[in-house]
Amino acid sequence: MYDYFKGSLIELTPTEVVLDCNGIGFKILISLQTYSKLKQGEAIKLYIHHHTREDLEQLFGFYDKDERFIFRNLIEVSGIGPNSARMMLSSLTSDEVREAIITGDINKLKSVKGVGLKTAQRLLIELKDKIAKGSSSDTFASIYPIANFGHKEEAASALVLLGFAKANVEKVLDSLLRENPAYTLEELIKHSLKKL
Repeated sequence: MYDYFKGSLIELTPTEVVLDCNGIGFKILISLQTYSKLKQGEAIKLYIHHHTREDLEQLFGFYDKDERFIFRNLIEVSGIGPNSARMMLSSLTSDEVREAIITGDINKLKSVKGVGLKTAQRLLIELKDKIAKGSSSDTFASIYPIANFGHKEEAASALVLLGFAKANVEKVLDSLLRENPAYTLEELIKHSLKKL
C-alpha cells in the first residue's frame, strides 16, 4: 500500500520514530540498523512495510530497500512475526542475515534472541534461494565473488530441464564461474553443454 514516507524526523528512539509528512505525524517502528543511520530533525525517507491484522495496524520503516526486502522475506517464514524480524535486523545487519542464510550459518541465526534451532532451520530451508536471488548485486558480490549468481541459477534450471543431472550441472557451472565470473547467461549455457 505504501512504498515510502518522506518527511521531518520529529521523534527518534531506538525502536520507533515519529515522521512528520506534511503535517501528519506517522509513528513508525524501526530496527537498530535503521536507527543508527538517522538523526533527529533531519528530512528523511523511510521505506515502509504496512502490517495489518484484525486487531492491529503497524508501520515498519527501513532506511533502505534492502533491509525491507530481508524483513519481508523473514516474516514469510512460519514462526517469524514482524517483531521477531525486527529483532533479527537489530541484532544483525541485513548483510549478516543474508550471509548467514546463504552460507547456512545456523549458529549466527540462533544467536538472535527468540530464534531457536527449529526456527533457524526453517529460515535456512525456506529462504536460501529467495534471499540469494533477490540480493542486490553489489551486496551479494561482496559476500560471494561470483557476480552472476542469478545467471547461474537460470542456467542450472535450463540445463536440468534439458535432462542433465543437477549435481553435475552445479559442478560445471561453479567451475565456469570460477574461470570467468563475467559470463553471460548464454555463454554459461553454451560452455556447460560442451562440458556435460
